[in-house]
Amino acid sequence: MTDTATAPTAFHEDGSPERLAIDTIRTLSMDAVQKANSGHPGTPMALAPVGWALWAKFLRYDPGTPDWPNRDRFVLSVGHASMLLYSLLHLAGVKELDRSGKPTGQPAVSLADIEAFRQLGSKTPGHPEFRHTTGVETTTGPLGQGCGNSVGMAIAERWLAARYNKPGFTLFDHDVYTLCGDGDLMEGVSAEAASLAGHLKLSNLCWIYDSNHISIEGSTELAFDEDVGKRFEAYGWHVIHVADANDIAALTAAFTSFRATSDRPTMIIVRSVIGWGSPRAGSEKAHGEPLGAENIALTKQVYGWPAKDFYVPEGVQPAFEQAITERGRPLREEWQATFAKYAEVEPELAAELALVFAGKLPDGWDADIPTFAADEKGMASRDAGGKVLNAIAKRVPWLIGGSADLAPSTKTDIKGAPSFEPGNYGGANFHFGVREHAMGAVVNGMTLSGLRAYGSTFFVFLDYMRPPVRLSALMELGSTWIYTHDSIGVGEDGPTHQPIEHLAMMRATPGIDTIRPADANEVAEAWRLIVRDGAHPTALILSRQALPTLDRGKYESASGVEQGAYILADSPDPQVILIATGSEVSLAVGAYEQLKAEGIAARVVSMPSWFRFERQDTAYKEKVLPAKVTARVAVEMGGEMGWDRYVGARGRTVTMHGFGASAPAGKLAEKFGFTVANVVKVAKETLRG
Repeated sequence: MTDTATAPTAFHEDGSPERLAIDTIRTLSMDAVQKANSGHPGTPMALAPVGWALWAKFLRYDPGTPDWPNRDRFVLSVGHASMLLYSLLHLAGVKELDRSGKPTGQPAVSLADIEAFRQLGSKTPGHPEFRHTTGVETTTGPLGQGCGNSVGMAIAERWLAARYNKPGFTLFDHDVYTLCGDGDLMEGVSAEAASLAGHLKLSNLCWIYDSNHISIEGSTELAFDEDVGKRFEAYGWHVIHVADANDIAALTAAFTSFRATSDRPTMIIVRSVIGWGSPRAGSEKAHGEPLGAENIALTKQVYGWPAKDFYVPEGVQPAFEQAITERGRPLREEWQATFAKYAEVEPELAAELALVFAGKLPDGWDADIPTFAADEKGMASRDAGGKVLNAIAKRVPWLIGGSADLAPSTKTDIKGAPSFEPGNYGGANFHFGVREHAMGAVVNGMTLSGLRAYGSTFFVFLDYMRPPVRLSALMELGSTWIYTHDSIGVGEDGPTHQPIEHLAMMRATPGIDTIRPADANEVAEAWRLIVRDGAHPTALILSRQALPTLDRGKYESASGVEQGAYILADSPDPQVILIATGSEVSLAVGAYEQLKAEGIAARVVSMPSWFRFERQDTAYKEKVLPAKVTARVAVEMGGEMGWDRYVGARGRTVTMHGFGASAPAGKLAEKFGFTVANVVKVAKETLRG
């Protein structure tokens, strides 16, 4: 494919600093992919002018303070083009921060790091990773996720501005730039996120769409020929077209137009040629594999470039760093001075912001968490969850979120608080619409911006939002996922709405604390842990049906949730251990009482969190599940997978072995064996071996 508008011509003959910087990005990307023998060289080569124009001329960013709260965000949603970002971080002279946020004095990405692209232990993995490389604002790779994250970041800026900006004190006015490609825009999550952003009129959001018409299989005409510009206009976006990715003047005008737009988000559609300047230009061969030594040599000839690997011309890096620093550092210093004066005028809000920035909580944040009295009828754990959430949110105003159009069912609305909508960006209740996938990505973006964000839906719809949930774990974000209607207890809605395999799936995901509370007091303890421990995501799994509130005078305190599993009810020298979670704990307690009445010594272990139990020491695990007691029964309205690690070879489970059915919850419990009589029966059978 040849594009005469972007064919190598005099653009590569002027020897300007601009040209040298752009070609440095291109050649570093080619060389890194070639040395690694894997990667994606074509998109960084095509978009080097776009990256240069944005970073050198517009991005409000101080390389020496890359965690400045009011910095512009740059999100590389097209994560396979990671060498574009690594080259920009290197040339901009971004300084490294350690995991605690302290400067190390080292560059975020050195030339040696670029030479170690995609190698074990390097700071330049195949796709950008948040926390792993300073300057990477979010982990991207699964296409479209960065698009959704950027909407969350733009939302967070609007919320922070609405709460904390005061007359004469503008603390938050930053923009969010997202670089995306054809693949991002084919993914449904980007469509969901764009629709939401258009509705919210997020004028601080700019997506830059690299329209190169190439995917792995070949031309995008194989599967994607829509008019993206018209689609985004229909979403309510301001759409700008740039016909040539090499046209710096047109790019400058486009970014200037974005900055001047105050009533809607902006989409800049940039026409580029993948692998620009190489023999593979415009071909899928330039997408996901090294160009090859011979092609690289020919390409460098086109660029007028020395036949050197990883060559950075003298003066290019200092000039690039100076360009971005001269713009960003004064803005950052002015912001710090403004914040110091703000602290004098608005001491309470300034103290609150300091907590947000530090990831800390106000004193007494958990003082209003209720304790629930014993009640045989009890309440659904979703109802208890709503009560506890509201008690905490009064004291932690940046604990905000919403649902995928299900707040009346998930009980996640903050009472008395307004909705986040155009004209009221200070609202605490978010309406994500029936967009579970985008909701997950948006919540991650909000959390990346310092907020304690949550999203909620029915547990079965986790299937629609697995990628952002997984990425929240990979990034070690404190995003909170609230899933209600957690079992066949959903009842008449039937098997389409009754989760079976979902608990096993969540527990199998590294780094996510999946908590399924047994009653209202376990819900309270779960929320206490969620808010206190913000270094990882939590999935809170809640019931639709009422659960008895256990008598904690008779049974053990719910504080045992912190250990993940605890002895709820016991007998001297137990013969059989009943292990249960969520709605089935009260069922296990009923079986325990019947076994006890029959002279059989039993123990009930409530195990709301495998994640937390596995973090306990061997002595505690042995105390709760002594090895000598091999007669064990696990009771849970979910799939059996995974329970063998706790019940052992001799143990049994009362679990689901297929999908549910449509019927009242009580009838389903009888059909699938979730009754006291059946648990007692299985326990006795286990004792007999």
